[in-house]
This record gives sequence, C-alpha cells and structure tokens, in this order.
Amino acid sequence: MKPIRLMSGFLTVGGWTFASRILGFLRDMAIASMLGAGPVAEAFLIAFSLPNMFRRFFAEGAFNMAFVPMFSKKLEGDETQAQARVFAQDAFAALGSVLIVFTVIAQIFMPALVLAMASGFAGDERFDLAVLFGRIAFPYILLISLAALLSGLLNATGKFFAAAAAPVALNLVFLGALGLGNIFGWNPGLTLAWSVPVAGVIQMGIVWRAAAAEGYRLYPRLPRLTPEVRRLAVIAGPAALAGGVVQVNLLIGRQVASYFDGAVAWLNYADRLYQLPLGVVGVAIGVVLLPDLSRRLRAGDTAGGRDAMNRAAEVSLALTIPAAVALIAMPHALVTILFQRGAFDAADTQSTALAVAVYGLGLPSFVLQKVLQPLFFAREDTKRPFYIALASLAINLGMAVGLSPFIGYIAAAWGTTLAGWGTVLLLWIMSRGMGEAAQTDARFRSRIWRIIVASLAMGAILAALSSVLTPMLANGALKLPILLALVISGIVSYFGIGQVIGAFRLSEFKRNLKR
Repeated sequence: MKPIRLMSGFLTVGGWTFASRILGFLRDMAIASMLGAGPVAEAFLIAFSLPNMFRRFFAEGAFNMAFVPMFSKKLEGDETQAQARVFAQDAFAALGSVLIVFTVIAQIFMPALVLAMASGFAGDERFDLAVLFGRIAFPYILLISLAALLSGLLNATGKFFAAAAAPVALNLVFLGALGLGNIFGWNPGLTLAWSVPVAGVIQMGIVWRAAAAEGYRLYPRLPRLTPEVRRLAVIAGPAALAGGVVQVNLLIGRQVASYFDGAVAWLNYADRLYQLPLGVVGVAIGVVLLPDLSRRLRAGDTAGGRDAMNRAAEVSLALTIPAAVALIAMPHALVTILFQRGAFDAADTQSTALAVAVYGLGLPSFVLQKVLQPLFFAREDTKRPFYIALASLAINLGMAVGLSPFIGYIAAAWGTTLAGWGTVLLLWIMSRGMGEAAQTDARFRSRIWRIIVASLAMGAILAALSSVLTPMLANGALKLPILLALVISGIVSYFGIGQVIGAFRLSEFKRNLKR
C-alpha cells in the first residue's frame, strides 16, 4: 500500500475543518443574534448535543477507534481489497442495526434523556422545547455515525478530502435554513431542529459516494456475527466504556450549567471558540495519525512511527499553544467581536469570555490527547484509555460539582480543563512502556520550550493591543478591522519571534506543504 502522507493529510483535514469551524462561528453568531442565551437557544443546544454526544460514543469514539486499526492493518497485510470490503460491509451493517434500535429507544425515552442532560430544565418551558427538538434531531445519530465509519474507511486508505469536507455541509444547511426562516417567518427553534437530520442525509451522501468511488460500495443489510465482527466488538467494548466516561464528563458540565440561567449558552459559545484550533489541529492530527501508526506498526516500522508521533506533537503544539495563549490574553475582545449583537448583550459577553479563558488553559491538553491516544489504539489497546477516562471523570466530577456552589457555572469549565491535563499526564505515564515508538526525540525536546516562549511573548503583545482597542468596539463598524488587526498582530509576532529563537523553521512548513 502507498504510505499515508502525514502532513498532506493533516493539511487537508485541517483546512476543511477550519472552513467548517468558521461556518460554525457564523451559525452560532446568527443563533446568538436571533435567540441570545434565552430558553429556545438553550433548549435547542441541549437537543442538538444529544445525537452529537452519542455520535462520539458510537462512531468517532469507540467504534472507529477499533475499526480503523483493524481495517488499516488489512490494507497493509496480505488480505485483498475484496476481503477488506467484506469486513467494512459487516461493520457497516452491525453499526447501522445497533443505531436503528437505539434511535427508536431514544425517541421513547427522550424526556429522560433531556433530564439526564439538563435536569435544571425541569419545570420550565425549556424542558418541553428540548424534548420536542430532541425527537426531531436525534435520527441524525444514525446518519452521522455511518458517515463517520465511512470517513474512517476513507482515511485509512489515505483519502481525506471527502471525509474532511462533509462536515461543512452541516453548517451550510443551518445557515441556509436560518436565512430562509427569517424570510418566510418560520419558527426558529423548529427550523434549527429540522436542519439537523437534513444535514445528516447530505453528509452521509458525500462520504458514501466517495467510498463507492474507492471500491467500497456499502449497503444496509441484516448484520452477520462473524469472527471479525466479534473481535471488533471485543476491542470496541472498552473504548465504548471510555467514550461513555468522556460523555459523562460533558454531561457533568451541562448539568452544572443548567442550574444557572444562560450558562448552557455561555459555555456553548465559549466551546465554539476553543473548538476552532482544537478541530483544525487536534482532530486533524488524530484522524491522520491513527491509520498511519496502525499501518507502520503492522509493517514493523518503529522508527517511522516514532517520527510520525513526534512531528505530529511538534506541529500540533506549535499551532495550539499560541492559540491557547491568545484565548487567555484577549477573551473579552474576541467574544465582543464575534457574538455581542442583537439579543446577546454585554453581560452575556462577560460570562462567555471568562469561560473562553478557562477553556484556553486546557486547549493544549485536548490536542495532546489526540497525539497520545493513537499510541494505544494503533496497538488495539482500548483498556488502558478506559481506566484513564475513569480517572478523568473523577477529576471533572470533583471540580465541577464541588466548586459550583462557590464559583458558579465556571466550575464546569474548570472541571473540563483540569480533567484534560490529568488525562494527558496519565496517557504519557502509561505510554512509557511502549518502546521507541512512544519516545520523544531530541528535536521535539529542543523546540517545545522555544514554542512556549514565543507564544508567551505573542500573548503579552495581544493583551496590550486588545486593552487599547477594546474600548473602540462600541462602534460596530470597527469590529471586523479590529479583529483583523489582532489576528495579524498575533500571527506576525508569534511566527517572527519563533523563527528568531528557533521554535521552528518557516522553510520546514514550506517543504511540508509541498509533500
């Protein structure tokens, strides 16, 4: 098999993820302007989070962490494409069957699911709205989970374009629906809810056609319990439990937020800001690194695996640490520019900005998890990540629930951030016995501290600049120019200082772009 080009794949996935995140910003800006942090907005955000939560549990989490290494090793081994296709078809049928049953059960028990997500909604209008929106949106899980499996298949073959581009469709559908709803006077909550399954159909169609073009034309059919499907279930089991723990972590944050009016929306908008660099860098690295490591381990290429892991860590931190510093240095300016308009007022900005800064502290940890976890999953080791997830749950639960009576909704953000760093520490400790492939090299150790220095210097410049420019944001016409000034200043100062002190070489980025 032709080897996966790590940097090329990263750029493809990262570029399309960046486009999706930008459109997501526009979507959330439209929702914030139209609905603010009111009951309809909070009800929809909880309803939309339900299929997304279980999607990560079933597809992008447990199932794909087991499926991608097994499928990748078939491509690298002696099996033919026909055998790999049979395995993919069996996995597709098994996942689809489980999700159909699960979707029916969820429709029946939707009120209980909403209470599990946001018990603070009980007894007010948000609860009934969230149940209604949840029943409309939940079938998205079937479509997007099967799309995630097909995306994993494409990624394993080194074809990243369609899988990376498909998520853009979700935000385009949202923006189009909001625009039409504004013209025709549609109910905004119902418009958003119905947009979810429509987007799922489109996303599924994009990756299905791409997989079919590669020779993997998969169809729904009754599942077969073959030995390989059984092995897939055995490997996915601990990963599913770990995914469940991760989702419980998210659930804890939403439960805490649901007891503070507006907090569900504040944390969601803050989440959107830190998810931009996380999606562009962390998700891209994780998507590309897992199949690459799996195939290198199958081929016995330990040195190549080590280099792939170190370069992934180096590139991801070179882009993520400055992003984290920027979120901490100027959160108020960012939230004011992006969200403060219409129903989203200055008080909402203040509360959201605080959450942005706290999430920023945890951003590097969320990306490092994407680098370290493939070391385990590529070896079909899903048990230790489960134990680590349990420890992360304990940290998050203690911080979010324990501190909420004293510091309010922001305890949920602190719980997420501290649990993220705890997870990285445990992943690093448990990977020490994996040999050379899991070791950092001299280049990484030499550059990481320089990356931190360059990022801190950039942060000082941005903090000073934002303190001068923020008072001018009262003039709405200046918001975009000020945002551009801050972004350009951050980029120029970081890459300029980084080049001078040896945090990286810009020529290396140019060479990687050509690979």
